[in-house]
Amino acid sequence: MLAALAQERRLEVLRYVMRFGVAGVPAGRIAESCGTHVATLSFHLNGLRRAGLISSRRDGRSIYYAANYGTINELIGYLMDNCCEGDAGDMSCVARDAPALRKPRRKTAIAA
Repeated sequence: MLAALAQERRLEVLRYVMRFGVAGVPAGRIAESCGTHVATLSFHLNGLRRAGLISSRRDGRSIYYAANYGTINELIGYLMDNCCEGDAGDMSCVARDAPALRKPRRKTAIAA
């Protein structure tokens, strides 16, 4: 699962798919959102599907992809249990200045 998420485009695709809950989102819409060709997207979707992070279902001519939240939660649980010697409350092992942990800055208007 971590190998699948190590590729930047796959992580972007998973983050997008997660927004649509269990109903999922059609592949064409994912490709449009991520700005990638369908063939390239298919490669990434298959990588995420093989890792168990997403599932697919056909509805007419469209294929919908949805996040497997149970699997994602298991992965997060595994990481939390095995990081910082099992103390999920002790995040001292995580770099405090890691980009993923920074709070987004609010955009402020620049006065003319």
